[in-house]
Amino acid sequence: MKFSEKEVELLEILQDDCRLTAEQMAKMIDLSEEETRKIIKNLEDQRIIVDYTAQVNWRKVDGHEGVKAMIDVKVQPKRGVGFDDIASRIYRFNEVKSVYLMSGAYDLSVIIEGKSMSAIAQFVSEKLSTLDSVLSTTTHFILKKYKHDGTIFEQDDEDKRIVVSP
Repeated sequence: MKFSEKEVELLEILQDDCRLTAEQMAKMIDLSEEETRKIIKNLEDQRIIVDYTAQVNWRKVDGHEGVKAMIDVKVQPKRGVGFDDIASRIYRFNEVKSVYLMSGAYDLSVIIEGKSMSAIAQFVSEKLSTLDSVLSTTTHFILKKYKHDGTIFEQDDEDKRIVVSP
């Protein structure tokens, strides 16, 4: 899909900080506020803009840490639908936060959240591994998040002195 220069600029601005107002973004890309709102609505309707989210450092919120795991999944793709069918079945589970098709030894990378390690183990053994196309899994528990989607979660004094330009 081909987009105008202004649409691409707007997408870059939103990806960097979706809390800006339409008025602020309009000034940044030299468009009217009304035209900016119209472009955003169109991009949302086309599902180019899929969601607006906040990055939360749950380690700092007592009682809400939970456990995250990254699971490598080897699957047998189905004729005619490839990996899409099994990926769709996997991402429909409430525990699943992300599913990616990967190159390499495993086919899918699945990120899940649970209340405990045993809850994740139960999900893998009772739900994920029992799907008919799943051949094997390898589970990696995420112990600490340092950076996610460009956001650094905890900076030490040395990091605060480093200025990184985009």
